[in-house]
Formats: sequence, structure tokens, C-alpha cells
Amino acid sequence: MNHVTRVLAIRHGETAWNVDTRIQGQLDIPLNDTGRWQAERLAAAVADDDLHAIYASDLQRAHQTAQAISRATGLPITAEPGLRERGFGSFEGHTYQEIESRWPEESLRWRKRELDFSPGGVGESLRVFYERCVRTAERLAAAHPGQTIAIVAHGGVMDCLYRAASRLDLQAARSWQLGNASINRLLYTPEGFTLVGWSDTSHLEQGSLDESNDRVGHAA
Repeated sequence: MNHVTRVLAIRHGETAWNVDTRIQGQLDIPLNDTGRWQAERLAAAVADDDLHAIYASDLQRAHQTAQAISRATGLPITAEPGLRERGFGSFEGHTYQEIESRWPEESLRWRKRELDFSPGGVGESLRVFYERCVRTAERLAAAHPGQTIAIVAHGGVMDCLYRAASRLDLQAARSWQLGNASINRLLYTPEGFTLVGWSDTSHLEQGSLDESNDRVGHAA
């Protein structure tokens, strides 16, 4: 089993925009008070997991979540732009309702999960985003055979990793949770990811808002 990498794939804590159901994409929104509390609870929960490395999206909501883990474990954080949320182009900064009202045709294409649709023509397509974040996670995991790593990122990244580990089509409707500050456990071998456990929020005493709902896909 020395070739197996244990991966804790962690979604960032809550932000004010999660509460508002506002699309963050690659805009750099910080954690709110609840998110910082969630990050501390999360850090305590993984402190005994014998982590060897912490990788995080360089967007501050993920990096701030990773900082709590770093304080609990004494490990440094490696910032990884390849773990950023999907680029949502003109959708960023808007709520779901605003998007449906302002860009009804594009909103429909988004909801249908068209693989090559790019919001506003400048965002990332679902296909490009999936390849980017899954390849990044595979590269990081492959560098740590026999070890355990934390990957701290976003709801969209978590969704892609779930699909990769479960061998699910990118256009399949989502029925799994993507809670803030959730712990998602994967194994990685040269054959790819496999799923161990998903959306563990037992370390939190209250529910968390899930911006990436099944209706529209990746929004965190």
C-alpha cells in the first residue's frame, strides 16, 4: 500500500457571498466569522491525521481555511493556483436570480451543464475546469505515495474530484453535498482517485450553506 496517497479534500469555510448565493468564481472573497469558526473546528478535526503536506487554492477563502490547519499541524501551506474555483466570467459577483434575469440563455446553458459553455465567453468551460483541477490534484497526490495530504479548495473543485473518484459523467446531475468546511476522503493510486468518505461535517455543530446547489453546479 506504499503507493497509495490518502487525500483529505476540503472545501473552504463559509463566506458572506455563500450566504447571499452570490457567485464568487475567482473573485477573492474572504471567510466570514462563521467561516473562520468552521476553519478552526476543521483544523482540530484533522490535526491527528498525520498530514505530510497542505496544498491550497491561492484564493483567500481557501488559504485562510488552510491557515487554520497549518496552525494546528505546524505544516507550511503550498499555494496552488490550479486549485482555484472555476472562472465564471461575467457571472461572478451576481446571484443566481440576477444571472437568470440578465442572461437567460446563458443561464440555461449553465444549468444544462454544457461542457464547452464559457460564461460571458471569458469564463472557463466545464470541460477545461475539470481537466485543470483534477490534473492538478492528481499531480499533487502522485508526489506523496504512502503519505496523507490535505487539498483545500472550492465547491466546484470538490464536485470534480467526486466525479473523478466515482467515474461519473460531467453532465450527470449532482446528488451529493458540498458543505462548507467539509472533509472529503479520497485515495489516489496511479490508476486514479477512489472515494472513501464524503462531506463529513461532524466536526461542525451547525449546518453550513452550500452555494453549489444541484440546479446550477459549481459556484463556490
